[in-house]
Amino acid sequence: METPEVHHSSAHSNDPVARRVSIQAAVLGVLLAIVTIASHRTHTSAIIYKSSSNDQWAYYQATRVKLHGTEMGEKIVRTLGRPGPEANQIIADYEQQRKKYETESVEIQEKAREEDHAAEVAEHRALRYDVGEGMLEIGLVLSSLYFVAKRMLFPTMGLIGAVLGVAIAITGLMM
Repeated sequence: METPEVHHSSAHSNDPVARRVSIQAAVLGVLLAIVTIASHRTHTSAIIYKSSSNDQWAYYQATRVKLHGTEMGEKIVRTLGRPGPEANQIIADYEQQRKKYETESVEIQEKAREEDHAAEVAEHRALRYDVGEGMLEIGLVLSSLYFVAKRMLFPTMGLIGAVLGVAIAITGLMM
């Protein structure tokens, strides 16, 4: 049995526009990969910041519960305790603890707000990377349509979309 010969047309190898569009598509693919990685890393950072923020808020709440317990203990001793040196010492200890918990809770609350802000900034940055990624994907697909339709409109529109995508992604770096 004879093996059939398959003939390939090599029209693409003689088409200089096809070479340019192929290079354009390859460059867009590389840019797309870079922006996609930046987007994923930034989303991960946002999650880490938010997790840290949640931990800080839980710590803040625990500190406030301790403060409330201290205030209640102080009130009970003042109301029900017998006056004397022991009661005065307990009240002094409660006052010291109250001041400590008030100071700690302010510091913890400030750190939690900083982490919240960092998470918001990372999410805004990630959104820009996502939009840039989408525009680069559109640019890559439009550029590739040249090989089907043989019309320069597609790689031109693809390049415009890709330039917009890169510009939007770059704005994510500036945040």
